[in-house]
Amino acid sequence: MYLLKRARELQQFLRTIREEGKSIGFIPTMGALHPGHLSLVDRAKQDRHFTVCSIFVNPTQFNDPKDLDLYPRTPGKDIRMLASVGADLVFMPPPGEIYPPGLKTGLDVSFGLLDKVMEGEFRPGHFQGVAQVVKRLINLVGPDALYLGQKDFQQVALLRNMVQQLGLPVRIVMCPTLREADGLAMSSRNVRLSPELREKAPILFETLTATKDMLEDFHPEEIEHFALGRLSIPGFKPEYFEIVDGNTLQPVEDAAQTNYIVACTAVWAGNVRLIDNLIWKSPD
Repeated sequence: MYLLKRARELQQFLRTIREEGKSIGFIPTMGALHPGHLSLVDRAKQDRHFTVCSIFVNPTQFNDPKDLDLYPRTPGKDIRMLASVGADLVFMPPPGEIYPPGLKTGLDVSFGLLDKVMEGEFRPGHFQGVAQVVKRLINLVGPDALYLGQKDFQQVALLRNMVQQLGLPVRIVMCPTLREADGLAMSSRNVRLSPELREKAPILFETLTATKDMLEDFHPEEIEHFALGRLSIPGFKPEYFEIVDGNTLQPVEDAAQTNYIVACTAVWAGNVRLIDNLIWKSPD
C-alpha cells in the first residue's frame, strides 16, 4: 500500500495507474475509521478498481469549531486498518494541499432544497463544505467510481446532484450502512458516547424499523410525531424524524404514489449527535 501526502505526487502516480489500463475507485474519509469505511474499500476492490482512500479532516464542513476540535484523529490506526483490507493507496494531505493559497476551491452550485432540509437546517453551511472538499478530491484523484456510505444518505443525494450538475465523469456507488450487533449505525462519533447512552443508542434503528410498518395505515406526519415521542427518552433529544422522497428529500405526502421513501433521523445523545436512516421503499 502506498501513502502519499502531496497532490502533485498523487496525480503523477495515478497517471501511471491509468496508463496501465486500471480504473480507480475512491473512498473519501475524515479518518477515525471503522468497519463501515472498510466495507467501502472491500466493495471497490470487488469491483476490481485500484482503490484510493483519502484521510482529511475537512474544516469547511464543520459549522461548530468545537466539533472540529473534538473530531477523533487516529492516523496510525487508520493506515493499518486500510492496509489490512488491501487498499492500494492512501492520500493523507495537509490542509495546504487541499486548499492552497490562491486557488479558488469554492463551488458556484445551487442545490435547491437538498441542502436546506434535515441536516442542512441544523448544520448550515455543512453541505457546501462537503461538496467543496469532495469536488476538490475528485479533481485530484480522477476516479471512475466514488464509494459512499448510506448512513449519510442526504450527503449521497447532494453529491449525486453535484456530479450531475457539473457533468463530472464519475459514478457514485452507495453502499449499505454497517451496524453494530445491536443495530447502532457505525460512526466515528460512537466512541464519545457514555456507557449508559451507548446502551440506549440502538433506539434510533429500532424506531426506524418499528415505524416502517405503520406506513400502510398512517399518514407520514403521524408516524413522524410518534417516532419523535419514542426517541425522547432520558438523555436523548431528537432533532428530526422525517419521511422523505429519496430523490428530492422533500416530505412524502402520499406513500402509495411515491416509489422511493427514506426515513431519516438525527438525535442528540448527551453531547454526541447521531444520525441514521432506513430505506422504506426503493425503486430498484
